[in-house]
Amino acid sequence: MTLSNTIPMAIKRIFDILPLLKTNYQKDKLISKKRNGQWESYSTNQFIEACHKVSLGLVELGIKKEDKIAIVSYNRFEWAAIDFGIQQVGAISVPIYPTLTAEDFKYIFGNSETKVVFVETQELYDKVQVAIKDLPSVEAIYTIEPIGGAKHWSELIALGEGKEEPSLDTHRSQITPEDVLTIIYTSGTTGTPKGVMLTHNNLVSNVLAATPLLPIDSSTNVLSFLPMCHVFERMMLFLYLHSGVSIDYAESMETIGENLKESKPYFFTCVPRLLEKVYDKIYAKGLDLTGFKKVLFFWALELGDQFIVGKDMGFWYNFKLGIARKLIFSKWKEALGGNVRAIVTGSAALQPRLARVFWAAGIHILEGYGLSETSPVISVNRYEPENNRIGTIGPVIDNTEVKLLENGEILVRGPQIMKGYYKNPEATAQAIDNEGWFHTGDLGTWEEERFLKITGRVKEIFKTSGGKYVSPQALETKFVESVLIEQIMIVGENQKFPGALIVPSFPNLKEYCQHKGITYSTDAEMVENLVVIEKFEREIEKYNNNFARYEQVKRFKLLPRLWSIEAGELTPTMKCKRKVILAKYQKEIDWIYDC
Repeated sequence: MTLSNTIPMAIKRIFDILPLLKTNYQKDKLISKKRNGQWESYSTNQFIEACHKVSLGLVELGIKKEDKIAIVSYNRFEWAAIDFGIQQVGAISVPIYPTLTAEDFKYIFGNSETKVVFVETQELYDKVQVAIKDLPSVEAIYTIEPIGGAKHWSELIALGEGKEEPSLDTHRSQITPEDVLTIIYTSGTTGTPKGVMLTHNNLVSNVLAATPLLPIDSSTNVLSFLPMCHVFERMMLFLYLHSGVSIDYAESMETIGENLKESKPYFFTCVPRLLEKVYDKIYAKGLDLTGFKKVLFFWALELGDQFIVGKDMGFWYNFKLGIARKLIFSKWKEALGGNVRAIVTGSAALQPRLARVFWAAGIHILEGYGLSETSPVISVNRYEPENNRIGTIGPVIDNTEVKLLENGEILVRGPQIMKGYYKNPEATAQAIDNEGWFHTGDLGTWEEERFLKITGRVKEIFKTSGGKYVSPQALETKFVESVLIEQIMIVGENQKFPGALIVPSFPNLKEYCQHKGITYSTDAEMVENLVVIEKFEREIEKYNNNFARYEQVKRFKLLPRLWSIEAGELTPTMKCKRKVILAKYQKEIDWIYDC
């Protein structure tokens, strides 16, 4: 296996990637997207031409440097072309999660003073129309899919017909590395979203620092499905193109399993929840096995749970692992397309048990850490076993400094730190101190003096009535190791003990009930079933053993419905909106402490 190519040429602004692509990475299939059951592919030249046409159309439309242009779309070829087209004229992109509400759209359009909106579908177009009422700043809307009565993005391109690409040189020459490339509005677990201003240099520095750490090069392909409106997948888009990697866009989040088998990627990024779902499906299939096959399956899982990255486990263990990889774990790799070398995961804590089992299966898990404000990568575990420690977020990347305050808060300084929050100097001053340190709000420690580990969030730590401090994240990460727990939120501020709101993994609960001969009626009825509750009590007791007595969950309430983005309980990156959940389930929390 060969790690990434050496950096082929210097870039100072993100759109400098385009001439690099043209010179070094001529491909028939640079970007592919599955739509309506068929894969559509675009060559290097088609992508570059589309970027230039968007730029020329925006110039004819009268777009000036620092004008704001919003993109409301799921991942696709056009998203990337529009992004680069905006960059080349010095305008500032404002990517927006399609899952947000019309009210959210209105706030972002208004706060950013958006002039033009690119929107994908009829549903999103209708939402945008509601949002722009009484917003005079929005001058035009272009759709990516054809929509009756709306301007299609091809009409923008038509404005630039007859203009030559060299005419963009004047615009490109006026754009500096310190100019703002994008404003990304934080998903906001609490409070009003803030617009994070990221410059070309912020993102270029992250691309250059992260590229050598990944097992990809111009001969490989990746599958992309995390939203490009999030800074992580956006930076990865730039990194992929900078390295000449072929990109396949999944059809939807629901078809990822099928798309993995079709794309056969060497690498992809994901959030921990996806790996948990993959594992849960594999585990459920294991439960359905019988006889020796079932014994062999769970023997392999137990073997995987003993795996220690970077340690020689000895001849006998390695011999057994070789058998497990051939008979059991090879099927895991097949389910992910067969070629996967590594998976980068971020956004939330990953269960160490999952990382161990995937490593045992021969799939390297690279857990990392970052924020929108840091473009985003601060640290990441490496592909090489000696530079990877499960349960941590890895060594700090090059050209980045990290220090911990006395209370454990992580501070970061480096070229990837944002320019500031848009039109919010007070919040900027609170986040970045006079010495240039960005205060993350996350708590951490060092392991082996070089592996950073997250221990919680400053704002989420609570104190019980007995005066003990509890970090919810540590408990939540451990408890979701249970295949029966889909979602959990630890509560207990100013209470005698920690409690928990728990959403079961209903597919696995059904499997359990079937195995035990329990008649399964509805989700709502099963969370009140005494036998089911007793099973969860045993699960809680099992994982409580990992914590001090004052941290242990004493009572919990099972909930009948998954928390969702649509219901406002999760951010677009699948983090719990604690304030929303606390307010919505106050009755259930009162029950926990009514004892």
